[in-house]
Amino acid sequence: MSRKIVLAYSGGLDTTVIIPWLKELYEDVEVIAVCADVGQGSETDGLEERALSTGASKLYIEDLTEEFITDVIYPTVKANAVYEGKYLLGTSMARPIIAKRLVEIARKEGAFAICHGATGKGNDQVRFELTVKAFAPDIQIIAPWKMDEWKMQSREDEIAYLEERGIPVPMKKDDSYSRDRNLWHISHEGLELEDPANEPNYDRLLVLGVTPEQAPDKDTYIEIEFEKGIPVAIDGKKLSPIEIMTKLNEVGGANGIGIADIVENRVVGMKSRGVYETPGGTILMYAHRELEYLCLDKQSQQFRETIATKYAELLYSGEWYTPLREALDAFNDSLQETVTGKVRLKLYKGNIISAGSSSPYSLYDEDIASFTTGELYSHKDAVGFINLFGLPLKVRAMMKQRNENK
Repeated sequence: MSRKIVLAYSGGLDTTVIIPWLKELYEDVEVIAVCADVGQGSETDGLEERALSTGASKLYIEDLTEEFITDVIYPTVKANAVYEGKYLLGTSMARPIIAKRLVEIARKEGAFAICHGATGKGNDQVRFELTVKAFAPDIQIIAPWKMDEWKMQSREDEIAYLEERGIPVPMKKDDSYSRDRNLWHISHEGLELEDPANEPNYDRLLVLGVTPEQAPDKDTYIEIEFEKGIPVAIDGKKLSPIEIMTKLNEVGGANGIGIADIVENRVVGMKSRGVYETPGGTILMYAHRELEYLCLDKQSQQFRETIATKYAELLYSGEWYTPLREALDAFNDSLQETVTGKVRLKLYKGNIISAGSSSPYSLYDEDIASFTTGELYSHKDAVGFINLFGLPLKVRAMMKQRNENK
């Protein structure tokens, strides 16, 4: 009786190599490939034929796109979570639900192990393996790049391995960016990006949009409506989560929005450089923050900013299925009760410009904020406030004067 291994399968170079490698390494092993569809588009086309032709016994293509949006993207948006100020966590967000589904299929198939193609240098190894440990501590994890039996040390070695076995290489040799795509973003690593001194070759790199220079010379207006922190409509039209992200990606990409060249700190300690395209996500995060400026009180807004960093770190490090993240979600959900309204934005050549926002829960009061004196606020009230607020400064200055006069 053959033993079963469930493989996280994308059809890219690493996982194409891993299927025959596993069958050569283990006797009587059955490799069950699992591809999670999280909105990567046509990348799933032809995967079944490719997986079976390289030795897999079957391929699951699991549509997790809407779950990806509602269960991970929306909570991350509500948290305003951005890693190191620039990275909108596109790859990080998809890994937890992918790994969770791998466990579910491994249970269904009676597999003894789950295999992934992440290297020992990257973040994904942590994200996959922490999730497997959280749900299936009894299932073995196979990570070829970290095993002595794995003799390949580069993408060139992997290409040679496939060519020696007559297996088609799923990429061009001169275009071997390492990419990860889903409905939120696409990441690019490798080639000229490995040297931070090099400018990215955007002409052959970009997939979801154009550079700001190539964007139209005319601005584009868009209005996003939120209910309790969740986007529900664009330009007055109610849309599904998938339709919203698709629409935002289209309009954002066309206007050169969301291109980020980042040198980041990986979980394992090293720095890495990548280019990320997140057109729709950049717009959504911006719009959500604009509405919060209108609807959240000062103390709530400031405290939530402090935990946004922690939330981003948890997600980046693969600590999604943890008590702390669940507790932070509960806090954020409470704050989002009043984050309902509309945000209008102007998009122009890579820029997002605020063009007005409104909410039935707005804390902005024109009578109070106006330069015109109103009934709710007297300019004279500020006299006593400043006297008390500035008292520590005044006392300190008096102390210094006393000592200077001695």
